[in-house]
Amino acid sequence: MNEPTPPPPVPSPVLLDVWCELQCPDCRSALDDLDALRARYGDRLEIRLRHFPLEKHRHAFAAAQAAEEAFAQGQGWPFVAAVLRRVEDLAASGEPLLVRTAAELGLDSEEFDTALIDGRHILTVDADQAEGKALGVKGTPTYEIGGTLLDGSTSQEGLRARIEEIADGLLAR
Repeated sequence: MNEPTPPPPVPSPVLLDVWCELQCPDCRSALDDLDALRARYGDRLEIRLRHFPLEKHRHAFAAAQAAEEAFAQGQGWPFVAAVLRRVEDLAASGEPLLVRTAAELGLDSEEFDTALIDGRHILTVDADQAEGKALGVKGTPTYEIGGTLLDGSTSQEGLRARIEEIADGLLAR
C-alpha cells in the first residue's frame, strides 16, 4: 500500500514587529505604511504590535495596556489606529479618552476601565519594552523584520520599501 503524499507545508507568514507608542505622532504617521503593507501582503505578513512607551509621554503606558485589552476583545488594530489618530487628545485627556475610544469601537468599556485599574496587561507591556531595549530600540516607531532593526523614530523615509525588500526576500525562500 502506498501512503498518500502529505500536502506541502503552508509557509509561515513573515513576522514584522512594530515597536510603537500610542502617544507618538511619528507612530501615527506609520499607519499608512502599515495599511499599505497589509494590502500588499495580506496573511503572508503578520504585523505584531510591540509596546515601547516613552517616559516623555505620560499616558503612553496606560495606552499600551489599553491596546492589549483591545486585542483581548478582538479589536486591537482598530483601537490602535483610533488612538494614534488622536495623539493630541490623548495628551490632554489621558485614560478617559482610551475608555471613550473603546466604547466608540463597540468594545466593553467597563471591562476596559477595569483592565486599566487592575493592571492585567502590565506584564505584557513591560516584557515588550524590555525586549525592545535588549534589541536596541531607542525610539518609536521601530520595526524588526527578519532580524533587521529599522529605526523610524527619526525618519520613515524609505522604510516601507526596505521592509518590502526584506519581506519579499523572506517569502521567496
